[in-house]
Amino acid sequence: MRRKNDILLKSAFEECFADLLYFFFKDADIVFDFEKGFDFMDKELAELFPDLEKKGGNRFVDMLVKTYLKTGEEEYILVHIEIQDGAIKNFPQRMFQYYYRILDRFEVEVAALAVFTGKQNQKRPAEYRKNFLGTEIIYKYNSYHILDHTEDQLLSMDNLFALVILAAQKASLANQVSEFELGEQRLRIVRALIESKRYDNEKIRRFLFFLKTFIYIENPEINIKFDSEVKTLTGNENAMGIIEAIKIITLEEGIATGEYNKTYEIVKNLLINTDFEISKVAALANCSESLVEEVQEDLRLGK
Repeated sequence: MRRKNDILLKSAFEECFADLLYFFFKDADIVFDFEKGFDFMDKELAELFPDLEKKGGNRFVDMLVKTYLKTGEEEYILVHIEIQDGAIKNFPQRMFQYYYRILDRFEVEVAALAVFTGKQNQKRPAEYRKNFLGTEIIYKYNSYHILDHTEDQLLSMDNLFALVILAAQKASLANQVSEFELGEQRLRIVRALIESKRYDNEKIRRFLFFLKTFIYIENPEINIKFDSEVKTLTGNENAMGIIEAIKIITLEEGIATGEYNKTYEIVKNLLINTDFEISKVAALANCSESLVEEVQEDLRLGK
């Protein structure tokens, strides 16, 4: 579930990237040229860190995004987002490695941001220091924890990314409240989203799908209430299209998840019972080598 939520959270960050910039940078309107859009550079990031992939680095949820500045020329910066929910050894050093590899490869300005999603007492380092015989490096980067703002503060921002952060808060505390209370918390986010009247049906549909799958509740009565509230808030005319679209996407994801789980088990059995190379296991299971490496890492960690 954690891996699935990491992917969902990354997708939400991408969907709301413009709002993310407004959330973290008060001068966003002055600095960024939003009309030119953004380029998400996952492939380039993976190429910069093949060593992390080999060590299970695909478990880190990273984003590298090319953004454009409001200048006469096509200047741009790269914003590196680090979503981290656990205690990782040498985390500041890793952030510094990202910085200098990106700078060396692209020779552009780099704005780095670490977003922490763990417990309230989670360490959230914001700098890397190295000092040896008079040679010193001090690298500082933006650091944020999803609990740095209260629910009221996030709701008052009228910002879609603030609602993503609020959803992340609720998901992190899900095992501490009943499903009924979790359902009510989820509905508060829905009301804030729709009552703002800032978003079209497509934006609402995509966010509600994220919300329903990220803050997952099994109780059908609570989910029926969720759909009913959406109907009331959006008006019957538009609600059915939104709700049906969510159901279709949820069904499609369920099928995809089922296929993934089957493939995962096949790969797991092949790794346990044979000494085949990664490439052969991937060929036999009809999957990518990265999935084989992921299962291999899980087995190593005893998962």
